[in-house]
Amino acid sequence: MKIASWNVNSIKVRADLVEKWIKTQSPDILLLQELKGENFPSSRFESLGYNCFIKPQKAYNGVAILAKAELNATLITDTLPHHEEDLQARFLDIETNGMRIINIYMPNGNPVDTDKYEYKLAWMDRLYDYAQSLIDERRPFLIAGDFNVIPEASDCHDPKAWEDDALFRLEIRNKFRKLKNIGLYDAFRIFDKSSEKYTFWDYQRGAWPQNHGIRIDHFLLSPALTDRARNCLIDPTPRGWEQPSDHTPIILELS
Repeated sequence: MKIASWNVNSIKVRADLVEKWIKTQSPDILLLQELKGENFPSSRFESLGYNCFIKPQKAYNGVAILAKAELNATLITDTLPHHEEDLQARFLDIETNGMRIINIYMPNGNPVDTDKYEYKLAWMDRLYDYAQSLIDERRPFLIAGDFNVIPEASDCHDPKAWEDDALFRLEIRNKFRKLKNIGLYDAFRIFDKSSEKYTFWDYQRGAWPQNHGIRIDHFLLSPALTDRARNCLIDPTPRGWEQPSDHTPIILELS
């Protein structure tokens, strides 16, 4: 099984690229983030053989999961519990073949001296509680998407430039470690320990051609899925396409 995650930074702008990538890679499941709009082109992807699960939001945020129809996936929830009045579209949880697939678009958190940062901290706490409940139930699951977290210094080109940013502050990295410490594994780091492997490059300052990036898109796997993991890799190719997202897909392969 091939599962991929991609922050597309507007599905309206990037739908052609998503279709092109799907036809090249044929993922069984594709998690999308930052849709930026209420109109998702479901019929376009259904014609490619996918069922679409969508949590849209006007102009901002938005997540979707495309699952091949034969997987018979079902929606569990599109709201992260314990804050049901939260209107930001950042969470989807589906079930297929006895495993849970959770797609997240974690808040950015900047500027750090505003309520946006406090919202990120609270959101991470709620995600931790949700993941812990699945661990307690011994459910096979993964959490994937745009975490807006740089886990380690080796995951960014210039750690000094990011040290006070909400993506790299020690408090944020500690919460990410706390989440992992319930028994989750960073899939990419199981297979690739090297530096200079990134999933995001800013549009400015020549970041892409100079490989001045950060790794903020992740797969976290429960123990049962870690045992099934065969590879996890970053596909940088779409970042070099015309009018690309500033993120690129990350791909998990399971037995």
